[in-house]
Amino acid sequence: MLVATSHQTIGPYWHLIEDPAWSNLLRFGAEGDRIVLTGTVTDGGGELVTDAAIEIWQTSPAASDGFPAFGRCRTDATGSFRFTTLKPGPVAGLGNAQQAPHVAISIFARGLLTSLTTRLYFQDEPLNETDPVLSLIEDPARRATLLARKVSDDAWHLDIRLQGENETVFMEI
Repeated sequence: MLVATSHQTIGPYWHLIEDPAWSNLLRFGAEGDRIVLTGTVTDGGGELVTDAAIEIWQTSPAASDGFPAFGRCRTDATGSFRFTTLKPGPVAGLGNAQQAPHVAISIFARGLLTSLTTRLYFQDEPLNETDPVLSLIEDPARRATLLARKVSDDAWHLDIRLQGENETVFMEI
C-alpha cells in the first residue's frame, strides 16, 4: 500500500540552517575582500519572518576548496540573517555584457510552495547602471529593492519584503 508523504519546501536538510558554520563562506580559509551581508525578512503585513531559510550563492569569486560560494542560514527572532563571504566581482553576461557584482539569494519560508529567488547588488556600484538584469527593472523604486546599502567598510544590508508595498523584486528561474 502506498503512503502519502507531506510536501517539503526545503527538506530534508532543514537542520543545516541550525549550524552557524554554513553562514560563514570563509570557514575553509578563503582569503580576499571579506564582507558581511545582513538583512531582515518581512511578510506582506510588515511582520518579521522568523523561521525562513536564506541561501546565498555567488559565481565570483569562483568556488574552490577554500571557498564554497554557497551558504545557508535561518532568520532569527528579529527576522534577520547574516553571512560572511568574499566581495564578488563583475561576472560575464551574454555577449559582451558585464553583470555588476551581485549575490544570488533564495528564500524558503512557511507559506511558500517554492523558493523565492532574488539578487543582492551593491549600492553605488558603477556597473549597476548597465547590468543586464537590473536594466530589465524600469521602475527605480523597484530596482532599489535589490540594492544593499553599505553600513560600514565591510558590511552591507538588504531588507527583503515578501509581498505588498515595497515588495522585493523576485526572479523567475
